[in-house]
Amino acid sequence: MAKTKQPKHGGATIALNKKAGHDYHIEQRYETGLALEGWEVKSLRAGRVQLKEGYVKLLHGEAFLIGAHVSPLPAASTHVTPDPTRTRKLLLKRAEINRLIGLTERAGYTLVPTAMYWKRGRAKLEIGLAKGKKLHDKRATEKDRDWQREKERLFKHH
Repeated sequence: MAKTKQPKHGGATIALNKKAGHDYHIEQRYETGLALEGWEVKSLRAGRVQLKEGYVKLLHGEAFLIGAHVSPLPAASTHVTPDPTRTRKLLLKRAEINRLIGLTERAGYTLVPTAMYWKRGRAKLEIGLAKGKKLHDKRATEKDRDWQREKERLFKHH
């Protein structure tokens, strides 16, 4: 079976961003909390979140998840207007934020959301410190994956 990089958090996975591993070399992973609204938590419980288009931005010493899509449930509250792609603040320690600012500004790293999961009843976001893959890297990754698949197919018949 091909190894999918399951987050090592032990909680129930809400969403994975498979595109992150395809487009980036992820060197380090960080766990962050998220400032969420009530309707968003309900949507997460129903697994209605998409990280694919999301990215992490550091502004004024704070971290934000931008572009991730949380679809409101049809029974969302009447007095709240849900904004599916709202910018959500990430809860990180000051020292971690400063370190990430240094790495993204000086070393040319990007922060990408890789997974969302539950931990002790709270939603956590795993973000990856990543460098963009060049086109030839992506091709190599695909070749490896195809070869793994082919190997499995061959061994299955013997």
